[in-house]
Amino acid sequence: MSALRKRQRHAARALLAAVTAVLCLTGVAPARPAQAATLGVSATISAQAVVVAAQQVGKPYVYGASGPAAFDCSGLTTYVYRTRLHQYVPRTAQQQYDASIHLARSQIRQGDLVFFYEGSVRNVYHVGIYAGGGRIWHAPHTGARVRLATIWTNVWVAGRVA
Repeated sequence: MSALRKRQRHAARALLAAVTAVLCLTGVAPARPAQAATLGVSATISAQAVVVAAQQVGKPYVYGASGPAAFDCSGLTTYVYRTRLHQYVPRTAQQQYDASIHLARSQIRQGDLVFFYEGSVRNVYHVGIYAGGGRIWHAPHTGARVRLATIWTNVWVAGRVA
């Protein structure tokens, strides 16, 4: 095994350990941790998204804010993916849904985006980052702070950052 490959495996294991620690602190069990290390770059970015989102806990919701001191819902996802993980995502929740890879609920994994809509997916009004166990990291509304929450409705769809 090459030195580069060994460093990559070590980094993946260290990241997995960090994600597991964050998820345990929040009461969410990691989804198939043994498989996560073998899924490659996409899984690593997804795992990092959960960690970065968790690091924003307690920061205030401010409409139109995209961090690092305050966030609205899509500002949080933009900050996590575009600013910290260097993965392109548009700014608004609707634009993020339109640009994401749409998933069946059975395909969702930690780090994917959860979009809430009214009437149809042409009316996406909120987005969060899936943490596992039916929970998301999100910036909920004015007067609230970034937090981990149980998905509260059945009117949602999932998307993956391409």
